[in-house]
Amino acid sequence: MTAQAIIVSHGQPSDPDPAEAKLAGFASDVASLLPGWHVGSATLAKPGALDLALEKAGRHPLIYPMFMTAGWFTGDELIKRLDDRQARVLPPLGLDPGLPGMAADLLRDVLRRKAWTAQETRLFIAAHGSGRSRNSARDTQKFAKALAGLLPLAEMRVGFVEEPPYLADMAFNLGPRAISLPFFAARGGHVVDDIPEALDLAEFQGVCLEPIGAASGVSTLVARALEVARVNA
Repeated sequence: MTAQAIIVSHGQPSDPDPAEAKLAGFASDVASLLPGWHVGSATLAKPGALDLALEKAGRHPLIYPMFMTAGWFTGDELIKRLDDRQARVLPPLGLDPGLPGMAADLLRDVLRRKAWTAQETRLFIAAHGSGRSRNSARDTQKFAKALAGLLPLAEMRVGFVEEPPYLADMAFNLGPRAISLPFFAARGGHVVDDIPEALDLAEFQGVCLEPIGAASGVSTLVARALEVARVNA
């Protein structure tokens, strides 16, 4: 029997098609690492996309949330959209135990290219946060703590879009040897608009990375999580 999985992300409500296509490409990358699997995709912002993906997947698919934290979307909204179908929702990308290690490798690559040492470099993690739930900040701080244990940086700060401490407040006075890492699953509006605006306000002088969810190693993390979930079913 073919293993079934659907990768689900938030998407872009104002213009859903580009994000839908991007996620489909990512799902194809994951499928290439899982011979014999059917790996579909759907953004919650695209009307009917999840229903269509569920129809194609058949019975008992694994649902992988391309989200950074366990919040309202990965809990209430996604469960509601599944409408009691026999699907198993896995922990989101941001809680993957392999993510801090992947991020550490990504940062080490930046340090090598810039000829900086970790001990003289500061990291700014730009995250979403939430005005309604502590889950978002909790999961972000858990990632930051795990990353700090793998890479002895001079300083690590976390700032949020939707709750204090806010992005701009935490990005001040980081100096020229600094790295900004967006703790986001994709290059959406917050990454394109809010984070650059906050960094400009704070006169950030360091290196700005793409969101962690866009890193090349993420497809491997997702494929591994799906394999483990199937074995442990």
